[in-house]
Amino acid sequence: MNKNEKYIKRCIELAKNGLGTTYPNPMVGSVIVYEDRIIGEGWHKKAGEPHAEVNAVNSVKDKSLLKKATIYVSLEPCSHFGKTPPCCDLIIANEIPNVVVGTVDPNEKVAGKGILKLIEAGKNVTVGVLEDECNELNKRFFTFHQKKRPYIILKWAESQDGFLSPEKVLDQARKPIWITNQFSRQLVHKWRTEEQAILVGTQTVVDDNPKLNARDWSGSNPVRVIIDQNNRIAENSFILDDTEKTILFSNKKIKSDTENTKFEVIDFEQKIIPQILDILYQNQIQSIIIEGGRQTLQSFIDENFWDEARIFIGKTSFQQGTKAPIISKKNSTKTTILTDELIQIKNHD
Repeated sequence: MNKNEKYIKRCIELAKNGLGTTYPNPMVGSVIVYEDRIIGEGWHKKAGEPHAEVNAVNSVKDKSLLKKATIYVSLEPCSHFGKTPPCCDLIIANEIPNVVVGTVDPNEKVAGKGILKLIEAGKNVTVGVLEDECNELNKRFFTFHQKKRPYIILKWAESQDGFLSPEKVLDQARKPIWITNQFSRQLVHKWRTEEQAILVGTQTVVDDNPKLNARDWSGSNPVRVIIDQNNRIAENSFILDDTEKTILFSNKKIKSDTENTKFEVIDFEQKIIPQILDILYQNQIQSIIIEGGRQTLQSFIDENFWDEARIFIGKTSFQQGTKAPIISKKNSTKTTILTDELIQIKNHD
């Protein structure tokens, strides 16, 4: 690993501190180096707050060293005015001579303009250091801007014999049947704080009455997204309690929007997933977890609208019930969480 890679790697480590809190902005880390020694570092913490470069510059005790230093940043410095001033102007104003950038920003407001501005100001600019790692860091942001849709994570738990749930019993209460252990469930709640939204179909709400929040982990709750074609969901369901941002998709609007709950009408005679993803894109949602049920998950798989899948396999066996979705396990990795197995699959198609 050369010097540039070493410091961009540190930028990536810093940037990850912002996972789940920077939306709609990307995660960015920045390091300032003088004579092979870090003299300042920072990361972007929240939209509307200072960017990584600003925090890094502010952390430098002896500002006179900036004129002889190199600033490393995992993503191209911005060149436009948003909620904060352009970071390019900050670098130019502080006369930092050398700039090393991990990867180019795909946002059309930036997209190479920041790099060009720095070069025109006479800076020595290096671009494309640990580029793949920097792109992976902001896979949500990049997917949103390049594919005009959220980054899609499929998630489910299945029994040892391949079922999502057992055969229904008539008087069964509206609550989930757990397949995984408490540590796997806590991990799922951590994931919910990292993504912007979570989606389930009607049957999941009818059967389980989920809250779809992050009770077992500290962080923001995701936007709840529900497909309810014929408005079958009961009024007393948790997802209609208006406590969290919620979007419901149906074929007819039968209620008015409330402070937190939005009712969207789509055409169920047409393919529904592109319609849903387009509305989520319009709502600036950069990432979503698809949590069920089987039909919903299988639709996303069959139409190839997914970026990764996270599948838990528990020790339970059901013999019969609702079968788990069918998905190719190529490009997968396996992890063990006590008694559970977690399979993670990347969609490279």
